[in-house]
Amino acid sequence: MEDGMEVNKKSKKATPTESNLQWSQWQLLDSILPTGGFAHSFGLEAAIQARLVSGPEDLQTFVIHVLENTGSLLLPSVYSATMSPDLETWYKLDRTLNAMLTNEVGRKASIAQGSALMRVAAAVFSEIPALKSMRDASHGSGVVSFHHAPIFGLTCGLLGLDSTASQRAYLFITMRDVVSAATRLNLVGPLGAAVLQHRVAFLAEAILKKWADRTAEEACQTSPLLDTVQGCHGYLFSRLFCS
Repeated sequence: MEDGMEVNKKSKKATPTESNLQWSQWQLLDSILPTGGFAHSFGLEAAIQARLVSGPEDLQTFVIHVLENTGSLLLPSVYSATMSPDLETWYKLDRTLNAMLTNEVGRKASIAQGSALMRVAAAVFSEIPALKSMRDASHGSGVVSFHHAPIFGLTCGLLGLDSTASQRAYLFITMRDVVSAATRLNLVGPLGAAVLQHRVAFLAEAILKKWADRTAEEACQTSPLLDTVQGCHGYLFSRLFCS
């Protein structure tokens, strides 16, 4: 073994070990990975200006609703892509999600984050050449929109994460990004944000159990008000976030 890699005796190629893959799995969740998630508030900024969220209690309710909607609408794409991390499944999931995201602001945010994640994953996780080959085959082809949830599941599957871990990870980064946005919008301080994230984590696990392991055909919208509010983001006179 050299530099965390094992040599496959048949192919004579270096393959990543399980321990080495864990470092990549953790990096996928690291906030320093430049995927653009912190440029989006998941509709929180619009909800504040619409006076639907005005304090920490409202924020907790908002975060829970975002997680619930993420579980019902996006986890099916993450699950299916993790279970079958191949080009055909990815294309199918991407087309399905593109048809289901009726909110233009949310759709553009999903595409922006997905495109960034695919670009970063292909460049960073060089031990998984399939990521780069899939991106090269799809970039500029017009056959795929690069939505975030399917690409996240695809990356998780290729990095060896099981389906439960990948779905939990997706809920985690969603919660992390919303709470981070709340901090920058001065709804809660850094310590309060950490306390809130820890408190909501137990509810997030319940949401995971409720919506886990569903196929894309079972995806649905559970919080239409969030979808409506996020769609108003483009009409805000001043805004800090892209969505």
